[in-house]
Amino acid sequence: MRNQKSNGRKIVGRTAVVSAVFILAAMTTTVLSGCQNAAKKETEVSVKNVRAEAGTDLTDTERLSAEQTNEEQSGAGVSGIGDSELASTDQQAQSMESDLQARSEQSTAQTLPDNNKTMSGDEKTEKKEPPEGWELTLASEDWGLSFGEPGTQPRGNASAQDLAWYDAYYVGADSEKVIYLTFDCGYENGNTEPILDALKKHDVKATFFVVGHFLETAPEMAKRMVEDGHAVGNHTYHHLDMPTISDEETFRKELDDVADLFQEITGAELSAYYRPPQGKCNADNLKMAYELGYKTIFWSLAYVDWDQDKQPSHEEAFDKLTARVHPGAVVLLHNTSSTNGEILDELLTKWEEMGYTFKPLSELTGE
Repeated sequence: MRNQKSNGRKIVGRTAVVSAVFILAAMTTTVLSGCQNAAKKETEVSVKNVRAEAGTDLTDTERLSAEQTNEEQSGAGVSGIGDSELASTDQQAQSMESDLQARSEQSTAQTLPDNNKTMSGDEKTEKKEPPEGWELTLASEDWGLSFGEPGTQPRGNASAQDLAWYDAYYVGADSEKVIYLTFDCGYENGNTEPILDALKKHDVKATFFVVGHFLETAPEMAKRMVEDGHAVGNHTYHHLDMPTISDEETFRKELDDVADLFQEITGAELSAYYRPPQGKCNADNLKMAYELGYKTIFWSLAYVDWDQDKQPSHEEAFDKLTARVHPGAVVLLHNTSSTNGEILDELLTKWEEMGYTFKPLSELTGE
């Protein structure tokens, strides 16, 4: 009888152990499954958020899903899991996250052009082709910006990565406080000289985008730009609405006529920078400029300074140009603005006090 009870206790004990093992295995499977599902959901949301940041359209379903999941992630906690199991789950999630990040970086390196790399020799003449089937999409034919918090980079009509396929730029890296200063020159009204004087005083090299009329009427100013070491880019000869031009020969002539006249006046070659008049362009324009060897330069900071009848006050100009300046800013100012001629010296000083330095466009485009 005593042996039967002992054997019975042994059987019960073994059964309890086996049950415990099954329960523990089930808990482990649940934890791992939950980790995998959470990682999968987090990955899906991250992809959607990245697409949204880059300006890629989400469907209504995707947008709603991303918002709901973000809310769930921010409000949800972990319950019913021991410390050791939670630590193990965290390690697995971190491992998966690192793997996903590595794959993402590898994919990006394979698909995006490295336009920050300085090239030489034959590398400069080799054109990079976008992936098969890829098409550049601009939110509008009028270049526009969407600003966030002060001191942060704005979003453009297209992402910097997409624009880079056609050697187009609107902003530099956000890792250092650098400003790329540019001026659009439609005509001369006496304000270019004080602008050049201020730049020389601060030893700042800028880029001036000129049209045919400016070269015809102010050749001495063009010569001084070259003498002072500035770059001079192409703003087209007649300042036309370029998206209306689909013929490559007409497009080419608008650029070639500026380059030819500039060389005739200064003896120097025009820098291969192109700024569309009024920022108006389409994907075909960018592609034509690219095939002609030009780098298209938009901007990430500008203000309403071109209307001679409504010039901003010094205070208004400073408010706009200091509150919205940001690392990697490509600043657009107009040479015709009397306000710009009057404040530039003080403005450059203010930007310097804010910790900014100035670099030429060649540093942005990797030449």
